[in-house]
Amino acid sequence: MELFGDAKLLRIFVGELDKIHGRPLYEEIVFSAKKNNLAGATVIRGIMSFGKNSRIHTAKLLDLSFDLPIIIEIVDTEKKISDFLPILNTLLEDTNSGAAVTLEKVTVLLYKTHK
Repeated sequence: MELFGDAKLLRIFVGELDKIHGRPLYEEIVFSAKKNNLAGATVIRGIMSFGKNSRIHTAKLLDLSFDLPIIIEIVDTEKKISDFLPILNTLLEDTNSGAAVTLEKVTVLLYKTHK
């Protein structure tokens, strides 16, 4: 697959403890992205956050938060991201957890696999 130039970055913010069908929500999102042939996805575990409810989540040893922020980033063409949004929306609706989703224009400079 060729991915170069104008693209979209879909960024999904969820909690580490969010689950769907007994598995972590972030895993289900990544596997759904792969199943739908998106170019790639990356999961990033944050060390501190707060959201709509203003509750601080942190990785500080003394605080021992077990619901750290998870960010899933997916980059692909505008069409493929748009086609994936209803699938993502269904996954998020099927959980009883909070989430934030953003979409940005990006420019892909390099996208290649190992030889």
